[in-house]
Amino acid sequence: MIEHTSLVSLWLPILVSAAIVFVASSIIHMFLPWHKSDFPKLANESQVLDALRPLALAPGDYLVPRASSMEEMKSPEFAANRARGPVVMMTVMRNGPVNMGPTFVQWFLYLIVVGIFTAYVAGRALAPGTEYMDVFCLAGTTAFLAYALALPQISIWYSRSWSITLKSMLDGLIYGLLTAGTFGAFWPHA
Repeated sequence: MIEHTSLVSLWLPILVSAAIVFVASSIIHMFLPWHKSDFPKLANESQVLDALRPLALAPGDYLVPRASSMEEMKSPEFAANRARGPVVMMTVMRNGPVNMGPTFVQWFLYLIVVGIFTAYVAGRALAPGTEYMDVFCLAGTTAFLAYALALPQISIWYSRSWSITLKSMLDGLIYGLLTAGTFGAFWPHA
């Protein structure tokens, strides 16, 4: 029977990996060029904003056109509306200056949650004193699953650009490897 590693003994790798991934994600998004093309600027941005502004859309997610029922989805009017286009899925954010503070706090809390689940899975499967590469493989796989494998659903179901999804999955791979290395380095000794 495998001796488990307690979650409490894994708080150091949980917190250190969250901090390392936080810094890495900041570097990726602020200094590296691969996400700069994720959301291209509309040539007619002013016109689009001027058209939307009077509608006073509340912050939230919208799909247009949207059928209220399966029956409406089958109607000729809905089909014509969709064929005429545009078909839009959009997120409306709050007006005003960007305040990254709450976003950074939520991101860091999410990183801690990923670390906790990574620690739980690795701790249930690996004993204290497990070799670095064994910890690296299991923790890295678990973290990669958390950071990356749910992302394709957005491209499959909501038509998000596959290039954005694949770049975000590459980010997830990097985050998973950083988490793996941290867990391997800080794994408790026997």
